[in-house]
Amino acid sequence: MADFDGKVVMVTGGGVGIGRATALAFAREGGKVVIGNRNVEKGEEVVKVIRDDGGEASFLRTDVLSEDDVQALVEHAVSTYGRLDVAFNNAGVEGLIAPLADQTDDNYRYVMDINVRGVWLSMKYQIPQMLKNGGGAIVNNSSVAGLIGFPGLGIYCASKHAVMGLTKTVALEYSAQGIRCNTVNPGAIDTSMVDRLAESLDSGKDDLSALHPIGRIGTADEVANAVLWLCSDKASFVTGTDLCVDGAFTAQ
Repeated sequence: MADFDGKVVMVTGGGVGIGRATALAFAREGGKVVIGNRNVEKGEEVVKVIRDDGGEASFLRTDVLSEDDVQALVEHAVSTYGRLDVAFNNAGVEGLIAPLADQTDDNYRYVMDINVRGVWLSMKYQIPQMLKNGGGAIVNNSSVAGLIGFPGLGIYCASKHAVMGLTKTVALEYSAQGIRCNTVNPGAIDTSMVDRLAESLDSGKDDLSALHPIGRIGTADEVANAVLWLCSDKASFVTGTDLCVDGAFTAQ
């Protein structure tokens, strides 16, 4: 696995699920991890785990709905550790699960503001700091819903398609300046979000497992491994692409 010794890593939504697993994985590989999360208790708990294991980490309460919060998180990373090398823009929500005609304007704004505007704002402030260092690596958390559609999740699907558009554009605009930008596209992963999805669809995890040719849903650690590879020098010629971690779901 990649070696991130001395690298400063920012993770949004780093207090739970995929974000938490990825923050811990970066720390195990020597990264200095800056965690942004709305829930203070969960964010601080991840920092404690990292520090108890001998790693370096810092937390700042961050709501990606707020441009001031996002800017402050990037500035916190630089003021604490002197630079920013890597970012995993992970914060996201699924929103209301309902047919498109039953969706609400409030839900549209909520999902799009967090999943799309939050990613855009994060990169808006991350990129200038990375350019000061001669480059960096950004991974945005999209989804298999960024590649295909799902009944009942039209707004979520639209948001994740948009994340991929932002990602490809950043790759084109900044690759020559040393910034790589990719998406990771998870299938169903064993997180609280998938728990809520299964409950809303009145199905269980076994039903979701059956949808994946590999025969199970994924783990947050498996997504974290993919993110770390995309951010590592081992992926030095990989930019502007999507990496599915979906047990062949989208191969069907």
